[in-house]
Amino acid sequence: MPAPISTPLDPADQSLVAGVLARQLRPLAKAITLIESQREDHQARAQKVLEALLPHTGGAMRVGISGVPGVGKSTFIEALGLYLIEQGLRVAVLAVDPSSSVTGGSILGDKTRMELLSQNPAAFIRPSPSACSLGGVAEKTRETMLVCEASGFDVIIVETVGVGQSETAVAGMTDIFCLLQLPNAGDDLQAIKKGIMEIADLIVINKADIDAGAAMRAKAQIKTALHMLRPASPNWTVPVLTLSALQKQGIADFWKAVCDYREALGASGEFAAKRRHQALAWMWEMIDSGLRSRFRSHPRVREELPALARAVEEGDTTPAAAAFRLLGHLQSNEQGRLPRQPAETEI
Repeated sequence: MPAPISTPLDPADQSLVAGVLARQLRPLAKAITLIESQREDHQARAQKVLEALLPHTGGAMRVGISGVPGVGKSTFIEALGLYLIEQGLRVAVLAVDPSSSVTGGSILGDKTRMELLSQNPAAFIRPSPSACSLGGVAEKTRETMLVCEASGFDVIIVETVGVGQSETAVAGMTDIFCLLQLPNAGDDLQAIKKGIMEIADLIVINKADIDAGAAMRAKAQIKTALHMLRPASPNWTVPVLTLSALQKQGIADFWKAVCDYREALGASGEFAAKRRHQALAWMWEMIDSGLRSRFRSHPRVREELPALARAVEEGDTTPAAAAFRLLGHLQSNEQGRLPRQPAETEI
């Protein structure tokens, strides 16, 4: 087995790593900012910091929370976080805020929606822009989770942007994927739509205090729908819970279900296998990202891309012909050795 890549840290990054391992929030925030930076020199530094922190990761329970806007994700996460802190656990919340497709900006207002949790010294809330990344999470959410784990957080909660049924990326980076639903959110056909429903490990109907009858009907509909879908795990039957995050009712039952899930999958070895599979999938995503970056930075591609793009728009050439021509520059390597792959693909 090849030895892991090891590169020396400069004094500033050594201090950053030491601060993260000492559970200091300021170095933790600075490390995440370094990881999220798009500058090439920052990415090179971030890779070294992650390599130094990697032996200290893997101990947290990673919980993904998704649901449509208005389902009460922030209220639920705050209630859950405060409950976990009462149990003696440290909680990190990675809240992904949607970025404007026009301006690219994000409000990043999750701390204001979790006011009590954000003031608790055992909690850390990090809002990050989605930067128009698909899947409901930010580009560097995985790396941020590792840094939080190295800083000793027991539970890491990833809150997705809340855009609908396409938020499946969070399921590929967390241990348990929890889907929040609303009472009266749809009929039986809506409930059996595939996609986000069939990959959920735990389904929660929030705001049950508003209409208990509707919540129970929704619970029955979803349980019926789940019988029509192939289970994601042979060792786990997806439970459907009703709760009220606002009234802090049902939070303990939710966390018990999370612990039952970890115990069930841990006993069978599926929990560890799931993490190994996620690490491999992450590697391939980084390879894909690196290849796209290498392609766009190739001098011949940058030279010919504008003209070929206009030709495709005007119907003078087919998209396939233009793509094959541009991709051919990578294969033929007419300009000699390709530019070095960005450091982020080596993580």
